[in-house]
Parts: sequence; structure tokens; C-alpha cells
Amino acid sequence: MKETVHHFPVNVLATSSAVLVFWLLCFANLTFVQADIHGAGEQALAKIDIYKTTLAIDGSALITAYPRFLGSLGEDSEWTTVNIMNEKPSADDWVGVFSPANFNASTCPPQDDQWQETPYICTAPIKYKYANHSNPEYTKTGKSTLRFLLINQRADFAFVLFSGGLSYPKLVSVSNKLQFLNPKAPVYPRLAHGKSWDEMTVTWTSGYNIDEAVPFVEWGMKGETPKRSPAGTLTFKQNSMCGSPARTVGWRDPGFIHTSFLKDLWPNIVYTYRMGHILSDGSYVWSKVFSFKSSPYPGQDSLQRVIIFGDMGKAERDGSNEYSDYQPGSLNTTDQLIKDLDNFDIVFHIGDLPYANGYISQWDQFTAQVQPITSTVPYMIASGNHERDWPNSGSFYDTTDSGGECGVPAETMYHVPAENRAKFWYSTDYGMFHFCIADSEHDWREGTEQYKFIEKCLASVDRQKQPWLIFSAHRVLGYSSNSWYGLEGAFEEPMGRESLQKLWQKYRVDIAFYGHVHNYERTCPVYQNQCVSKEKHHYSGTVNGTIHVVVGGGGSHLSEYSSVIPNWSIYRDYDFGFVKLTAFNHSSLLFEYKKSSDGKVYDSFTISRDYRDVLACVHDSCPATTLAT
Repeated sequence: MKETVHHFPVNVLATSSAVLVFWLLCFANLTFVQADIHGAGEQALAKIDIYKTTLAIDGSALITAYPRFLGSLGEDSEWTTVNIMNEKPSADDWVGVFSPANFNASTCPPQDDQWQETPYICTAPIKYKYANHSNPEYTKTGKSTLRFLLINQRADFAFVLFSGGLSYPKLVSVSNKLQFLNPKAPVYPRLAHGKSWDEMTVTWTSGYNIDEAVPFVEWGMKGETPKRSPAGTLTFKQNSMCGSPARTVGWRDPGFIHTSFLKDLWPNIVYTYRMGHILSDGSYVWSKVFSFKSSPYPGQDSLQRVIIFGDMGKAERDGSNEYSDYQPGSLNTTDQLIKDLDNFDIVFHIGDLPYANGYISQWDQFTAQVQPITSTVPYMIASGNHERDWPNSGSFYDTTDSGGECGVPAETMYHVPAENRAKFWYSTDYGMFHFCIADSEHDWREGTEQYKFIEKCLASVDRQKQPWLIFSAHRVLGYSSNSWYGLEGAFEEPMGRESLQKLWQKYRVDIAFYGHVHNYERTCPVYQNQCVSKEKHHYSGTVNGTIHVVVGGGGSHLSEYSSVIPNWSIYRDYDFGFVKLTAFNHSSLLFEYKKSSDGKVYDSFTISRDYRDVLACVHDSCPATTLAT
């Protein structure tokens, strides 16, 4: 995302059961605990001061939900209806969705803080709505009907009616429970490249540990007998989190994350696949059937299309959690990509994925939102400040932006072909493209381990076979006229390009992409703050510098520009959008910036050149020669 978030201490409280009778029986034994919650930031769920909850059970109030059983046709999501009847309605009444439904004190972790008063709720809801969301007359009638879209998250659900607003919640009534028929089902596949061009990884989530079921993927070319590949299983625990809220009210069990490696793929072939689990009794649990097209051979001359954006976040299709207007463009970007799914081959989401900020339930919400994309094309990610940063955890920035996650959910939920997934830098190929993905949340400066990787990645590419060389990182290590970069004077992440620009120039990087700043901006081909070409839209022959692009308008709230427009800034757009690269062959590349609102092109350029143009001498990048014959 953008600048360091301002955080404030919040205290946590836990409360008893998900059924009204249980609440009344347990009232005398419930207790309340305070604990600081850091990393709340701008996450909508952080607005709820759960620690201040008190019991205000009202027998005249009633909240009911249906259908009680979800996914009867195998769906991974389903709309539910919640009816409210309340004789004492108020404008700040709200409904929270809790999962698991039995959120009682016995399930809460031990606390070191001083015990105070009843009751005790130890987890935040997974989403919420105000009671008057769909009925402006609620305060007069005391009646309202809300619609929530629930996804399969491996546990049952209960809806809780609160009065007192988000700051001083008073628990009024608890609904019946709802659950999916198979809450442990394999869901939300995420494709990603393996370490070689002919390998695809499939990662998914389920409720099955390896002592319950054996995970695998069944896959093959259309019309041929499918084969099976085993999957590894990972998870993470509450004590893997570095701080609050991820370690306290934001914690929710992530289930089990499985990854299978599909190897020896033929280039440009459509494969079908489905995830499966063999239960201890020999029966099978299957996912839906999906398909993907394998990658082209490195250097292969064919139409190849790439999508790049950052900072998309997640949003709720049912309108819940959106009172902070935190990620207003997220669904537009997602839906445009789903609509255009047949017209691109691979996606790079360069950091700041769901902005969970320590509320672990939101990772499930995000993987469900992007499933139509991630199940069909490789979805390659980079690490952002909202995935990684936490004080004294090894991140380059000593901020609380991850909400205590310190990179663990991101590196577990998504596969990247890195040597060490805790260090999120890697390279990958797609046909005529070679990508070097840096991790801006670890030190990249000259002499570091990552700097050596970046140089090796840039130097290793054969430009005759892969002419299009792309660099990417989350933070702007190049150029941006964002307002706070302007105030700092350098128009970059501090220390951003000082070490790296000589590498970009030496190895003739074509385009460098960044997120973090929530807008769009394109530079001229630039080196050492100077444009090296007067052309703006049609580059031909030798390009003497790197074009830097900020494409952080994936969905999170927008960032302002500096009032000063540097000479290298060609195009700026204060809106949500993404970039599409199309390589027609080894000599022709089309760059397009599209708005998420309508999918139309608002900025573009082309590069036309031959191999000799890539080899040609440019400033600070001339190969040594000799007079010897």
C-alpha cells in the first residue's frame, strides 16, 4: 500500500457461546481480558472494539438466519438471509458474523493482562453490517433483513446482534448456527510457476490434515487418462504470528494449505485438474474441475500476454465491512480481469494482497475473491509491507503494517519459486519474458544477499531468446511523483534506486514495475533522473534507459500526487487500474494501462526493435572492446 499506517492500541475482550441459552447460563462465569492490539491500521474489522463488549441480552430481540445448511449443490459460497426483530432499535445496531459459532471463553488463548469484568469475546467477527443497511426505517420498525455472502471457511457460523455501535458493543441476541455440508472441502486453487518453465504448482486450502486424508491433484491433457501428483501440506499456528492483532483478536485457524507440483508439462497445452483427498476409509473428496494452459517454452515466438498490478486488497460483494471505504476498487479490478480471462496468460500481483493486517479470516476471503483468476492462470505474487513488516522480525522496515503477520500467511497461502519463501525474491520465465521479482521488505542495497540475486537474475537472461526483461518490486525503488515522495525530495523510496539503477542500465531492463503508491504513473525511459528519449508512445531501436511504472491502483484507497511534476513523468492517472503487456514476437511489445472501471485503454506505448538494438552500447552500459585482432 502507501505510507506507513498510524496505529493505535486497542484492547481485546472475549465472550461466551453462540446460542442465547448458553450465554445466559455462562454469564456468571465469563471474564474479560485486556490486551494491546497493534497493526490495526485501516482494516475495517479493527474499527470494532471487541474488548469493550458487554452483555445486554434482550429476550424481545430475535435474530435468525437461513438456510441452515450451505453448499447443498457443492458450492463454495452461498447467500444467506438474516432477519432481525428488535423492540429497542437504534441507528448504531450492527450484526457481526462469527466463525466458528461457539466463540466461548474456553477457546481463548491464555492472557497475561489483568482480568476485569464480564463478558469475554476473544476473536473479531469475520464481517459485519449495520442493522439498517437494507432498511432505512429500521429505527422505527425494529425490523430488518440483511443478506450476507458466506464462503466455506472450515467452520460453522453464527450472527450476533449488537447495540452500542462499534466502539461500545452490547451483545443483544445470537442467531442459530449455519454450516456448509462439507466444511473441510478442498477450495480456492491458486496456480503458480514452479522453478522450471514446464512445472505448474497448484495450492489450495482444506480442513484435512495429513492424519485425516491424503492430498493430491488429478490432472492431464483433455481427452487423455489423467495422472495423480501428491501434495505437501503446511499450516501455521497462533504462536507463528509476531504480534497483535494476528496473535490475538485477529487470529483464526487457517486450515491446511496443500501444494502439488505438476511436472514435465508440454508447452501451450490445456490441462484439466481437480484437487482430491483420500480419506482413511478409502473414500474420496473432490473439488470442482478446473483447467489451465501451460507456459510456452522460454524464447518461444507466440502471442504472450501479462497482467501486472499491486495493492488490490479485498472487498465484500454483500457490502459488509466497507464503511471505511478502504478498498473501493478491488472488486472492479477483480471483475475486469475475470471478464477478460481469455485474453491474458499470467498475472503478477506485486504486493499488498488482502490487507488482512492481522485479521487472518480475510485471507480466505481474498483467495475466494480471486479464485476464478488464480484457478485458471498462474498468479505470481510479491511481498508488500502489509504482508511482511513488523518490528524486530527481520523486515527492512520496522513498522507494524502487517498487523503481526510478519509474512507467514502470504508465504504459506501462496507459492513462489523462491529458494527461501521467507525471502520473497525470485525469477520466472514466460516465453519471451524474463521476470526478476525483488522483495522490497528486505534490504536490496549493494552488498546484500538480495542485491546479488538481482544482478544474477538480470545477468542470466539470454536476450536473443527472451528480449523482454522486466523488474518488479512492491515499493517504488525507481521513480514516483507521489506526494510524500515529493516531500522527501527524491521522488523514490528512500535509498531506492541508488544501488539498483546501475544494474537496470547495465543489463538494459525494459520496464520496472512497482505498487505501494495507489495510483498510476509512467516515466520516460530514464537514467539518473534524466529522460534519455523524447519519444512518448512509440519507441524503436535502442532504448537508452528503463521505463518505470507505478501500478499500485489495484483497488486500495488512492494516493495523491505531488504538485510538482518531474520532467520524467509522462502520464499520471488518479484512478484504479492495471497494466497489460503483449509480446507479439521478439521485436514487438505493446504496453497498455487499463482502468478497472471500464477495461478501456487510457495510456499505451509500443517498443519495436531487433536483437542488435538490445546489444548496442548505451551510457554506462558499453561492453569492453579490444584492439587485438
